[in-house]
Amino acid sequence: MSHDVTARTAPAPADSPAARSQAAVRAQYEAMPYPPRDPADEAKRLVFGSPSHVLEINHYLYAGRRDFRQPFRALIAGGGTGDACIMLAQQLQDLKCPAEVVYLDISEASRAIAEARAKTRGLRNVRFHTASLLDLPSLGLGVFDYIDCTGVLHHLPDPQAGLHTLAGALAPEAGMGLMLYGEYGRSGVYPMQEMLRTLVPVGTDPAERLATAKRLIRFLPPTNLFRRNTFLNDHLSGNDAALYDLLLHSQDRAYTVPQIVEMTRQAGLRLVAFIEPIRYEPSTYISDPQIGRNLAGLPPLERAAFAERLASNLRTHIFYVTKAGYDTLARPEDTSAIPVLREMDAATLAQGLKPGTPLVANLDGFPWRAQLPALAGPIVAQIDGRKTIAEIYTAMALRGGLPVWDEFQQQFEQIYMILNGINHLLLRFRA
Repeated sequence: MSHDVTARTAPAPADSPAARSQAAVRAQYEAMPYPPRDPADEAKRLVFGSPSHVLEINHYLYAGRRDFRQPFRALIAGGGTGDACIMLAQQLQDLKCPAEVVYLDISEASRAIAEARAKTRGLRNVRFHTASLLDLPSLGLGVFDYIDCTGVLHHLPDPQAGLHTLAGALAPEAGMGLMLYGEYGRSGVYPMQEMLRTLVPVGTDPAERLATAKRLIRFLPPTNLFRRNTFLNDHLSGNDAALYDLLLHSQDRAYTVPQIVEMTRQAGLRLVAFIEPIRYEPSTYISDPQIGRNLAGLPPLERAAFAERLASNLRTHIFYVTKAGYDTLARPEDTSAIPVLREMDAATLAQGLKPGTPLVANLDGFPWRAQLPALAGPIVAQIDGRKTIAEIYTAMALRGGLPVWDEFQQQFEQIYMILNGINHLLLRFRA
């Protein structure tokens, strides 16, 4: 594991707005690395998340056909305290992939935590650098098969320029996993930020800013947008870094689906999918048949924009984009695909899928229910990460009582749409 710090490009003038902004962001994360992590916890658990789970990368960016026996280079641009870096590096090491994961962040304090986590796990495939992602053109790090940039671009003075920089570091057919704040789900945040800048301007002692924020929250009137937004809970954890990041950050902005689509287009990229997909379908939230018919013919990204407005609770947008000019999404129509459950035990899940019993989930306050087809339990019980869709049918047919292939395939695709929609089921192919 390397611990080198690569030279940076010549900094912007110290009195420029961009330089002042970056200095303020760096100071925040030096004082309060976020999210808070204890390296000793690596001995007990691996933090999973999205984007950058290896199954997702393969499914959405490589059509499920990436051979992880071949070299793989990943960049974690703005790695923070290391969640994406550690998860991906551990998964690649478990696959015995000859991989290199490059961690990049402006905060020495955050990097120290990420390095300690990697050391606890014995990860040997990570290189650590302290720099801004805007410095990538001068760092000489090469090109990457995958880039993660989670919760970073929206803190830059020019997020579009940041995305252009990252796109320039992608291999020709590579892609990225990104996270940006969602405008509607953060209702009330930006008026709060403005009020707090009035009370305690940026540059005031952080302890005073935190104390003022806590006091203001306590005395908000019941009509206040932030108080009424029950989907925001960062400030309820009791962690000062989380509260500071939410309400006292020196610079952030939020995005809508159309803005994200345009931003990726301008960077020469194509948006593949939002995670979790079901949150971006209007039919998830409304069952009126007439409205459903009106929406059915819309392109997927227009439906996603409608669903975002309809739900109004999407605090973040997690999504995959690609540089490739062809379809990179794995699809269940190919029966040589191997279904893989993500962090779930097939037998346990199958036991809960009783005929007539809906699958239930809480989508940030929205009570979602989905009725699965009759074969859901038996099909899920056969998903072991090794059998193809066709082999699952064969295994079930040997037990007898299975319907004809067309009925099986139809039910499998229904199951796939539901479980993939909540990010539990992905596809891969044999290398």
